[in-house]
Amino acid sequence: MAPGPLNGDKMRVHYQEELAKLEEQTFEGIDMVVTALERTLESVERQDIELAQLVMADDDRIDGRYLEVHQGLITLLATQSPVATDLRLISALLHVIKNIERMGDQCVNICKLIPLAGHEPPVDDRMIENIRKMGDMVKAQLIQSKRAFEDRSVPLAENLVLLDDDVDSLNRECFSLAIEIGVDADRREWAMTMLLAARALERMGDNTVDIGEQVAFVVTGLFREFEDASHPA
Repeated sequence: MAPGPLNGDKMRVHYQEELAKLEEQTFEGIDMVVTALERTLESVERQDIELAQLVMADDDRIDGRYLEVHQGLITLLATQSPVATDLRLISALLHVIKNIERMGDQCVNICKLIPLAGHEPPVDDRMIENIRKMGDMVKAQLIQSKRAFEDRSVPLAENLVLLDDDVDSLNRECFSLAIEIGVDADRREWAMTMLLAARALERMGDNTVDIGEQVAFVVTGLFREFEDASHPA
């Protein structure tokens, strides 16, 4: 028996409420990554093994949020047959929540490097300062990507590319510092671990640009890459 008009209206309202809830849970996932990143940067600055282990353990929460939102979105696709704008939003949220899960993993990857250097590694302040700057820039990108999605702002989304260029520049500086750091084997080994940390932060910056691209897709209905990494200018 087909649902009557009133039942159909109730189902539609429930569907819209569920979609709005899943979008909000996705934004909360970005907040979780911001917290993980803050702790990760602190653990790098202090070379704090215990804090790094806390970040790694807490990543289960980000993974759980990914699974919760992903399953909820798939259920809506299977049961509600969304079209047009709603379909674009669901597709975008699936991409965004995956990027969130990946950024959580990048924080874990950085934290896994800290115990490798031991409790009193031969730290170079210039490298630590660059890592901190990169992390602060990525944090700003995360916050802006969330705001761009909430406001459906294509200009804010596109501006993420310019912010990411600064992160890329600092990543290159880290490489130069690692070359200059000296011939001492322990210092070079520590510098290599910090290069891997810088690379992970650079990838997180790229993930925020990916979120920005999904904002533009939701607003315009057309997907386009803000930058073509395979054909750089």
